[in-house]
Amino acid sequence: MNLLGIDFEDWYHPELIKPYISGKDKNPTVINGIDKILELLRKNETLATFFLVGELLLVKPELQDKILDEGHEIAFHTMYHTRLDSEGYKEKFSDEIKNFEKLTSGKSKGFRAPTFSLNDTSSWAIDLLRECGYQYDSSVVPVKGKMYGLPNALIEPYRISSSSIENDDPDSDMLEFPLLVTKFLGKKIPAGGGFYLRTLPMRIIKNAIRKYEDLNIPATLYIHSWELTPEFFPKIPMNKKDEFVTYHNIEKAYQKMDEILENFQFTSFSKYLQNESQRKNI
Repeated sequence: MNLLGIDFEDWYHPELIKPYISGKDKNPTVINGIDKILELLRKNETLATFFLVGELLLVKPELQDKILDEGHEIAFHTMYHTRLDSEGYKEKFSDEIKNFEKLTSGKSKGFRAPTFSLNDTSSWAIDLLRECGYQYDSSVVPVKGKMYGLPNALIEPYRISSSSIENDDPDSDMLEFPLLVTKFLGKKIPAGGGFYLRTLPMRIIKNAIRKYEDLNIPATLYIHSWELTPEFFPKIPMNKKDEFVTYHNIEKAYQKMDEILENFQFTSFSKYLQNESQRKNI
């Protein structure tokens, strides 16, 4: 069984867009696509984990009930989609965890760092999450990229700690679920979502998932809410490179994800952990 995360954020949250919208009114629109996303999951009989930016629950509280009523899971994606390694953010993180806990009545047990910004300078977050009862993280991409990546990290789930973010720590009780990677033209690249899911040929993504399944490793995929609902995602004037990364093939993302869900089995992180626990107790 593989793992699916929906990074539920709005049009003004992506890292590449932020420099272009300073001072603009940030009225959320992508939240209006929640029913379309839930329908995609429903028709493919798939459960998912929604890594939610907390401020969206302040704007539209009914998001939580819509997601949970379908059997999906809510997890933490910070309150305002702030990179963990942003200056001064460490001092704010504990309060954000507490705020999200109040908003979700303590239902969140998983975390994903915005822009996969877990690294050596932000590993402190793991300790704070563990102290607050979090059971897992999914912020590691085992490749080296421009904005993120831990190239030496394991590709299979492992126990993570602030002092060991790339390798298994037997003393930790918190699990890391790294994102899917694959080899393409001899180079290790991300294959678990975002720009790469939109850009890579479908056969590359499918082969990567099959390889993980052959190794008995859950393939962890993600997709942004705005990629599934481009009709609610405004076109922001950007330089050509940032525009390409943000918008390339965005109109094909829903179709590609639909095809993946038709061909492979996915579930939420919490359901996966529950099934694993039951399997080990048999």
